[in-house]
Amino acid sequence: MTASFEPADRLAAFGNQLVDVHLWLREELARLRSGLDALLSGTGERPRELRAHCLAFCSALTRHHTAEDGGVFPALAEAHPELRPVLDELAHDHVQVEETLVRLQALLDGLPAASAARLGPEEARRVSGELDGLIALVESHFTYEEKKLVGALNALSVPLPEDFALRDLTGR
Repeated sequence: MTASFEPADRLAAFGNQLVDVHLWLREELARLRSGLDALLSGTGERPRELRAHCLAFCSALTRHHTAEDGGVFPALAEAHPELRPVLDELAHDHVQVEETLVRLQALLDGLPAASAARLGPEEARRVSGELDGLIALVESHFTYEEKKLVGALNALSVPLPEDFALRDLTGR
C-alpha cells in the first residue's frame, strides 16, 4: 500500500516543517561555530571555506525569513488576527538577524585568505562576538516562533511559499 499525500496533508504539516527547518538551521549554525572555533585555534577550516559556509548559511536563513515575511506571516495574520503582535515581533527579529548576518559576513570577508594566517586577538574577538550574538538571537527567535506559531501553522488551510519547506533550503 502506498501513502498518498494530498495538498491538505502538506498543509497540515507546515508547523512541523517549521521545526524541521529550524533544526537544520541550528545544526548549520553549530557547524559554523565549530568551524570558527577551529580556525581560531589554528586547527580548522581555511578562512575561505569558513566564509563560504557562512555565506551558504546566511543565504538559507535569509530565504527562510523572506518566505515567512512574504507569505507565511500574512497568511497567519489573516487566519489568526490575534497573532499579529507576535508576527510583528518576529518580523522585527528578522531585521535584526539580517543586520547581524551582514556584519558577520563582512567580518569574515575581511579575514586573511591564507590557511596559515591567524586572526589577531581583536579580529577574533569581533568575529566570535558577532557569531555569539547571532546564535543567541536566532535561538531565542526560533524558540519563540515555535512556541507561538506551530499550532496555528498546522491548522492553516492555505498554500504557503514553496521555499518555506525544508527541502527547498537543504536540498533534502
